[in-house]
Amino acid sequence: MGYWVTKYTLGLVLKIVFRPRAWGVKNVPRRGPVILASNHLSFSDHFFGPLPVPRKVIFLAKSEYFTGRGLKGLISKAFFAGVGQIPIDRAGGAAGEQALRTGLQVLAAGRVLGIYPEGTRSPDGRLYRGKTGVARLAIESGAPVVPCAMIGTFELQPPTTIWPNFRVRPAVKFGEPLDFSRYHGQADAMLLRTVTDEIMQAIAKLSGQEYVDIDARRAKAEMAAAAGRGSGHASGAGDQRDHDPDESDDDEPGGNGAD
Repeated sequence: MGYWVTKYTLGLVLKIVFRPRAWGVKNVPRRGPVILASNHLSFSDHFFGPLPVPRKVIFLAKSEYFTGRGLKGLISKAFFAGVGQIPIDRAGGAAGEQALRTGLQVLAAGRVLGIYPEGTRSPDGRLYRGKTGVARLAIESGAPVVPCAMIGTFELQPPTTIWPNFRVRPAVKFGEPLDFSRYHGQADAMLLRTVTDEIMQAIAKLSGQEYVDIDARRAKAEMAAAAGRGSGHASGAGDQRDHDPDESDDDEPGGNGAD
């Protein structure tokens, strides 16, 4: 109920103010489990991506958004629940596996699961290597993957900015569904990487983005380190906090809209 109220009220405002465009909405199946795999350029992707889809799109979000105290905590919980997010605990080594299990439960219920395979927002507008969790979800659930491309949202709301650029008209493209059900029961690392790369190439074809075959988090860390060196500040401690793309979290399903 809250999702549809939010979609029809906030969605109406977004349509009037930003006049967003959408292509290929018919490619999203009207029933049954579906994975919407999207590039991730901006916090606003969470609004403009699901907006034209006539089904509820569910994203996985870190549980902290739902456990805050006081008025701010209540507003945060209501907002993220209203835009179709469900909480997961991302602490600990089993966080990626828990996210996968939760995602599979969403798909088993015949619903639409939204996912950002890059795992975080692009730091520079390019498309980065996807995490293989999206392939695991597709193969284990048998759900079709609809590639989704956000266009213009990086310019609409670049990283570190709060207010959007009202002169930018955002858009979203939905590609034809990709079927990986033929691989059911197979989950070796090479296959997962091949399927993930196929999904990312489909997104790149829709978005027109330059594809970069490295982890987006590593790219962010390298950019931060370069900026630190340029300003004469040490950056080693910050680099150690970032995820290495070769660590075990490569098969996490992806990030949420606030990363």
